Amino acid sequence: MTVVRRREAPSAAFRPDIDPSSSAPLPRQLYLSLRNAVAEGRLAAGQRLLSTRLAATEWGISRGVIAEAYEILMSEGFAVARHGSGTYIASAIPEGVSRIGDFEGKGAPPARRGVSVAATNILTRGPSLEPQKALPFVTGRIAHDERTARLLNRIAVRHMNYAFEGYGDIQGDPRLRAAVSAHLAVSRGVRCSPEQIFITAGTQQALDLAFRVLMTPGDKAIVEDPCYPPARQCLVLNGIEVIGLPVDADGIDMARLRDGTIAPPAAFYVTPSNQYPVGSVLSLSRRLGLLSYAEENDCWIIEDDYDSEFRYQGHPIASLHGLDKASRVLYTGTFSKALLPSLRIGYLVIPADLVPAFRAVRPAVDRCPPSFQQRVIADFLEEGYFPAHLRRLRDRLRASRDMLAAFLAERLAEHVAVLLPDQGINLTVRSTGSWDDDTAVSAAALARGVVVMPLSRMNVVSTDRSRLLFGFSGLSEAEADMGTRVLAEVFESRTS
Repeated sequence: MTVVRRREAPSAAFRPDIDPSSSAPLPRQLYLSLRNAVAEGRLAAGQRLLSTRLAATEWGISRGVIAEAYEILMSEGFAVARHGSGTYIASAIPEGVSRIGDFEGKGAPPARRGVSVAATNILTRGPSLEPQKALPFVTGRIAHDERTARLLNRIAVRHMNYAFEGYGDIQGDPRLRAAVSAHLAVSRGVRCSPEQIFITAGTQQALDLAFRVLMTPGDKAIVEDPCYPPARQCLVLNGIEVIGLPVDADGIDMARLRDGTIAPPAAFYVTPSNQYPVGSVLSLSRRLGLLSYAEENDCWIIEDDYDSEFRYQGHPIASLHGLDKASRVLYTGTFSKALLPSLRIGYLVIPADLVPAFRAVRPAVDRCPPSFQQRVIADFLEEGYFPAHLRRLRDRLRASRDMLAAFLAERLAEHVAVLLPDQGINLTVRSTGSWDDDTAVSAAALARGVVVMPLSRMNVVSTDRSRLLFGFSGLSEAEADMGTRVLAEVFESRTS
């Protein structure tokens, strides 16, 4: 009997629902169309999707748009890439998947369960930052330290019997707040009392709390462009209009503020010590200028100092909070990168006169932070383990950074210029001119098991598509070797 091999899956007949008049970006429209087809059973588990080249011809959409839509599908578990074979609908679709409405605010939405306009905008227009697998160059990985793991386990045993206790302090455990205050005074020049500190579930909750207390829906906030996506999305969910100012080698550029092009905002959100994602450091002159402007125009500044512990060369410039003489700066940090993300412990330092307002709002958002994790970290800090842990971690991360930079210089110098960071756990590369679509490069790499994040997904108003973000924390030499080899092949295939 002759076996007939199927050359094309039924998915080849699929045609996406694209609205050229919609304000939603094409990649998000295509993603939603594909996702809804999966939810409705029109695209079945295991079916092979068209290649980006064939899909571009069939659907009349650019390959870069298709690649970005496929990347979002893969990152959210709806599709998988098979090396040398293509992109397939995942065999195990997440349970409870249903169709997502696609209205864009033009008239009444279809009958559905209520979802806010802000949530719909984030769903259809914002980048997806769902956790990804531990692939080469993925961001947010943790460099495991066996000595610290043993210490934390030993300390945790002491506090297991606290499960019967009731609610804790609204601001967090007093011992932990005192330990954080002492640590910040020495390491970052942050002058504050424990009474000014709120312990939070990571930086994200600290930002949400600050935006809720300080700003009213309809207010404007100025952010760096490109900007850390969850912070921007948090502003949007709180009804704040976001304005982006470009970032250069000296940090956020305030020229448009000085010439009066932009009116004073209610608040600034900045990452001055290591701009996320570009990696530039806000110069001292610009720090002083920003503080002066905030004081003169009654603006708040939310300073996100998310990875200040990892400084590899020289001394860090003083935090904005440490330079602030007018109490305009709120300072936030986290233990997620220095210890463990799963601990979900961060902190927010606020001006003393704002404490009553923050204490009033905090219980409506989160009654109190978890006591168990706080006591573990408090002991770890009080007993003096943190400085030695940071020294070991910095040495390991510096070695990972230098290893990755060496591989990139050896294999990708024709295609990327490396911006070597003095701080942090990520590095950025810029195109040398051989490519001009970071989303397409990212999708092609992901299809082969390598994660490089396109910075254009973090743009506010910028149209720059020439930069990629690499994570190097937790990166092994074998992963760096394999990942850079794959990227070299990706670039060669796109330029040949």
